[in-house]
Amino acid sequence: MATTWQVPERGGNRSALALVDVATGAHRVVLDDADLEYGGPRFSPDGHRLAVTVHSRTTATRPPDQWLGVYDVALDELTLLAQDWDRWPGRARWTPDGRALLVVADSDGTAPVFRVEVADGTVTRLTGDHGAYSDVLVSPDGRSVYALRSAVDAAPAPVRLDATTPDQDPTYLTAPVAPAALPGRLDALTATAEDGTAVRAWLCLPEGASAAAPAPLLLWIHGGPLGSWNAWSWRWNPWLAVAQGYAVLLPDPALSTGYGQRMVERGWGRWGAEPYTDLMTVTDSAEARPDVDETRTAAMGGSFGGYMANWIAGHTDRFAGIVTHASLWALDQFGPTTDAAYYWRREMTAEMALANSPHRFVDEIRTPMLVVHGDRDYRVPIGEGLRLWAELAERGAVDGTMPHKFLYFPDENHWILTPQHAKVWYTTVLAFLDHTVHRKDWETPEILR
Repeated sequence: MATTWQVPERGGNRSALALVDVATGAHRVVLDDADLEYGGPRFSPDGHRLAVTVHSRTTATRPPDQWLGVYDVALDELTLLAQDWDRWPGRARWTPDGRALLVVADSDGTAPVFRVEVADGTVTRLTGDHGAYSDVLVSPDGRSVYALRSAVDAAPAPVRLDATTPDQDPTYLTAPVAPAALPGRLDALTATAEDGTAVRAWLCLPEGASAAAPAPLLLWIHGGPLGSWNAWSWRWNPWLAVAQGYAVLLPDPALSTGYGQRMVERGWGRWGAEPYTDLMTVTDSAEARPDVDETRTAAMGGSFGGYMANWIAGHTDRFAGIVTHASLWALDQFGPTTDAAYYWRREMTAEMALANSPHRFVDEIRTPMLVVHGDRDYRVPIGEGLRLWAELAERGAVDGTMPHKFLYFPDENHWILTPQHAKVWYTTVLAFLDHTVHRKDWETPEILR
């Protein structure tokens, strides 16, 4: 059996690769490097090789990189494939003949299926649509590929692909339910950042949005921070807001995956710089559209997206309201208390934490904020939300009113997972948007009474 193996080191651990004798339980570590980590091992059909993902370890100045590798068990030799391919491959599936690997990788706001030839590392994109694919399987004869396909505008559905045809459309298979009908349409949008980088986004528009009836705009910021808006989301579903008449902007700023290594490098250790200016630039582009109402806008984000929401709150008052979920507030406090402190320590030096911490700008916040946090959040501990709320509250409006709100979940973690709690979350967020964007009197949602 092949498995990742956590090797302890000062202040944390690193992921190595080990082989385990299933009869005796004896193991031996076969891939271990101070500068690399390994994951996703999968044996070739003949059992002689392992496909693995290889990750470079980060430092304060060097972001991660990721490659596909093949480890020959008998020769104890690792070969990296397609090193000049500027994408991050996920866990691989072998073709039955052992000649190729099938992987999914974020790419320009999508997550296609790619075929990588083991002999020479040639990469072929098999899917040509805007879908995000997962759960890839290969048929026993090697002719077909099965997967789940989702997209920002499509819930997951089973599909079939030809194993060798490039840029194809999927064949949809029988599914438990019919595709969901959406209350609007999906557009792509691209803006040019200050340094000339193209910053792309998805824009979800409600039915009827036009120059005659422009829709209010919600900027939704993804977490990670290494990630991309490309798949269907149940936890942050833009179509629930679209159904209420909002246009939802889903941008991929600096630190987003699927745009090459430089896009990650632009924001590495510079969270308050290019990631922020990219978001403002793409928001400007969305607001310039005739079907978007630039006078009614709000911003939202969770985890790192919540961090960016907090940073935005301290650096501009262009938004009518800001929702910040499970967010980082004081980086010097967050870094040592998160459950992955060893990881963040590599990037988050004392100097980086000070330069990029939103809490330093609390006196500049003029925008009403809805703070959301779960008490059992160990990734971004509850202390971040409590401190944010306390520092906002003590700077309440001079007339004694409180412009900010706090939605607290005693038994939720980094995400709101219980179905009833999800209803509370969406209902409260939409009520806050009604209050701030549409300037309605605040009414506590009935579900909270």
